[in-house]
Amino acid sequence: MAMANAYLTSSFTSIRLRPSDFSAVKSFPTTKSHLYLLVSPRIDSTSNKNVMMCASVDGVNSISSSSFSLNSGPETDYVPMPIVLIDQDTDPDATIVQLSFGDRLGALPDTMKALKDLGLDVLKGTVTTENSVTQTKFFITRLSTGRKVEDPDVLEMIRLTIINNLLKYHPESSERLAMGEAFGVKPPEKKIDVEIATHIHVKENGPRRSLLSVETADRPGLLEIIKIMSDINVTVESAEIDTEGLVAKDRFHVNYRGAALNSSLSQVLVNCLRYYLRRPETDEESY
Repeated sequence: MAMANAYLTSSFTSIRLRPSDFSAVKSFPTTKSHLYLLVSPRIDSTSNKNVMMCASVDGVNSISSSSFSLNSGPETDYVPMPIVLIDQDTDPDATIVQLSFGDRLGALPDTMKALKDLGLDVLKGTVTTENSVTQTKFFITRLSTGRKVEDPDVLEMIRLTIINNLLKYHPESSERLAMGEAFGVKPPEKKIDVEIATHIHVKENGPRRSLLSVETADRPGLLEIIKIMSDINVTVESAEIDTEGLVAKDRFHVNYRGAALNSSLSQVLVNCLRYYLRRPETDEESY
C-alpha cells in the first residue's frame, strides 16, 4: 500500500497521493469517530466510484468499505449563502454592517479599508461563530460627523462595496449573488423573476409608526426606495437592509407626520414602490 503526505485538519481529512497512485486529489469529510484512509485506491468500473476503506478510531479493528462518486464533488464544494446585513436599529450611535459567508471569511482587512475609503470610520469589529457560520460585524459612523450613516446613497455604496469585495476575494460567491451575473466568475444558475419575488407589506407598529417590509430580487439601486418614500412625505425612522444571496429583504420603520400610515397612504406607498421595482434594472455603471 503506497500513500504519501496524509494529514488531518480540524474539520476534514485530506489524503494526498502521488500521480501514480491516483488521478485526482480529494478531500473527505470526517467526524470525531472516523478517520478516512484511502487504502488500495482503485476505480470500480461498474459504478464509476472510487473504493476506499474506513477505519474507526473509537473501535478495535473496525474496518468497513465506503465510496464516493467521481462525478459529484465532496461536501466542501458547497457554496454557502452570502449575507450582507445593514442594521440601523440596534445601536443608536452607529450603523452596524454584518457580513457572513459560511466559515470562509477571514479578518477582512480589505473590507475595512474599502469602508474607510468611503469616508467612514470603523469604530470596532466583532467576530462570532454560530453553527459553523462566521459572522463579522463592523460598527461604523461618518468620518465627517461621527454619527451613523443616514444618507441612502451612502448606505447603498456600503452594500455594493461589501458585495464587490465578496466577488473579488471570494469569487465562488458569484454563483450565489445577483451581482455575479455581471461581475462574477460564475453567474447564478437561475435569475429571480422580479414580479414573482417582490412582496411589499405595510402594517401598524404602534400608534406612531408603521413597519414596511420589502422583499425583492436584489439589484443595484434598491435603496432608492428611501428617496421614493421621502417624495410622498413618508419619514424613515430606521432601517434593516438585508441582502441574502439573490434576494433583498428590507424592513423600515416609517411614519407620516409623526403617526402610523393609514390604509390609503399605505396603498399609495406600496404602489409607488412596486412600480419602481418593476422598472428595468439600473445601468451596470451604477455598480
